[in-house]
Amino acid sequence: MPTSGGHNSTVNKPGATHQASTTQTTTTKEFIQNLPDVVCLSHLRWDFVYQRPQHLLSRFARHTRLYFIEEPIFEDNTEPRLEVSGREQNIQLVVPHLPHGLSPEHVEMEQRQLLDKFFAEKGLERYIFWYYTPMALGFTDHFNPVLTVYDCMDELSAFKFAPVKLKELEKELFNRADLVFTGGQSLYEAKQKQHPSVHAFPSSIDKAHFAQARQALEQPSDQASIAEPRIGFFGVIDERMDLELLAAVADAKPEWQLVMVGPVVKIDPADLPQRPNLHYLGGKSYKELPVYLSGWSVAMLPFAINESTRFISPTKTPEYLSAGKPVVSTPIRDVIRPYGEQQLVHIAGTPQEFVAAIEKALAQQDDEQWKEKVDRFLTNISWDKTWQAMVEQMNNALQLKNS
Repeated sequence: MPTSGGHNSTVNKPGATHQASTTQTTTTKEFIQNLPDVVCLSHLRWDFVYQRPQHLLSRFARHTRLYFIEEPIFEDNTEPRLEVSGREQNIQLVVPHLPHGLSPEHVEMEQRQLLDKFFAEKGLERYIFWYYTPMALGFTDHFNPVLTVYDCMDELSAFKFAPVKLKELEKELFNRADLVFTGGQSLYEAKQKQHPSVHAFPSSIDKAHFAQARQALEQPSDQASIAEPRIGFFGVIDERMDLELLAAVADAKPEWQLVMVGPVVKIDPADLPQRPNLHYLGGKSYKELPVYLSGWSVAMLPFAINESTRFISPTKTPEYLSAGKPVVSTPIRDVIRPYGEQQLVHIAGTPQEFVAAIEKALAQQDDEQWKEKVDRFLTNISWDKTWQAMVEQMNNALQLKNS
């Protein structure tokens, strides 16, 4: 089957807002009322960490069927099959199960055949493809979506164990996509010349969820036993983490307790620095995060400055701020702009600077003037508004494509 694709619209200017006219808003409502099925191709697993894909796609699922297709799970002595299971409203999780030992070409072929059969069984004829990974093109390039969206949330080619073909397939995905969204301003600036319709949609927040942490909440048992002050981080602990920085801060201030909440991925847990005041609590559910956050004095972003963090736009920055917590970050570009420049977050590049910044942040906990400034900044940021603006761009692109 021929693919969707084609380039429409014009490139966003950095910092451009996504406003719609009255006429456009009405048209967008009609688009939402008649929303095609949404098929997401993802390198992330739905049940792993609740982040950008889940926030955005769950909003589509309020209006249409959402199929979230994950990467294969490989097993011994299994016949190729799709495991389909329901999640919240209208969300179907689709996971290929394949036998070990297949060549990359064979893996693609099996997924292609499984999806062909699945689309036929479900009567999927009018659908949007929403890509998080260009690698999925290898088994979906023969489908005919009404619209193709690439939500480029990271520079995946810079990550550890990135597939060799990823850059080549991303170039192909740019050729096919009707729209490209980026997860941050730096990534937008890197991608804007690769496609005529690129739009920056930085990390957003569920303010009400994280604002719970502004109250004193009963502490979970694994954190309640840790002394104060607690300096905390939540998120995936992987090659993006500056482990030397963590160790240096822990050594410099043995009275501070550094709390690390999140799964350890792509690095050996044995490589994590071990100190009496460094605590690894493992992965927690999205629902639990405000409870842990409420027990911290300061929140931190101890990211390494390397290729894998060059274009990241950490969702946790506004989440920490929503909780009313002072934040200290290494000099990540999308944290410096705008949070550092507007003095909402402390930026520190060396262990010594990081320690000094945490000391300032500890003194900032009861700074009502700073909290008011944070709240003003966060006023117009929400996943609902981000999703709505994305849908408006999709509606525009579809109208141009069909005109």
